[in-house]
Amino acid sequence: MALNPPLTDWQGQRVWIVGASSGIGRALAETLGRLGARVAISARRAAVLDELALPDDALRLPFDACSKAGWAAALGFLQQRWGGVDVWVHCAADYQPTRAWQLDAGVASRALDVNLHSVYLGLATIMPVLLASQSGRLVLLASPSGYFGMPEAINYGPHKAALINLAEILHVDLAEKGISVHLVNPGFVATRLTARNDFAMPALQTPQQAADAIVAGLARGEFETHFPRRFTLWLKLLRLLPFALRRPLLRRIAR
Repeated sequence: MALNPPLTDWQGQRVWIVGASSGIGRALAETLGRLGARVAISARRAAVLDELALPDDALRLPFDACSKAGWAAALGFLQQRWGGVDVWVHCAADYQPTRAWQLDAGVASRALDVNLHSVYLGLATIMPVLLASQSGRLVLLASPSGYFGMPEAINYGPHKAALINLAEILHVDLAEKGISVHLVNPGFVATRLTARNDFAMPALQTPQQAADAIVAGLARGEFETHFPRRFTLWLKLLRLLPFALRRPLLRRIAR
């Protein structure tokens, strides 16, 4: 069921992707550039942004997504060049496999800043622009690890669960304002973050496959795009089980 207007024509769409230096964000930026979108890319690593294969008119706006001043400066430049933004995509994320007894306050704080605080900073920055135009799209990348508590995701899963909750709130609040909200829950994708896992990742996809799935989800007007479905549908079924029934399976996975 389409809960958003379908987006099938990217020609001329002003797209700002935050967290575009690698992985899904990078593949999505390059894909949308080929589809005719006007692409702006942001990440902390300026030199890496220069390596992306993008059209000549693409904008590169390096900044730290955890910096309020960085958000304001980047948006100010975009408004000066483009006059606004049609699609805002937040891909920035941090992940380090961690068990409960390995918690470190500094690592946990940094992960929380990148995975959640930066989203709120971005929303607070971009929202007035979209509300003024009564149009636009917000695309939030969460994860199936937010469906329920998973082993080694103590510094990641709770943040993604919050993003799933946040996306639902945003959709309800903003639909009548003309703003679409899209939630993306990718399964395992081969990136520098998942390379830190020391276990076999079922249904592992490439960043390009993930980018194609996101484009297809927006074309269908989906609220939630999750993939690959042969993997994520099983997780959705597991989420329906009471914790007492799900717990033995999680304990086996954690060993």
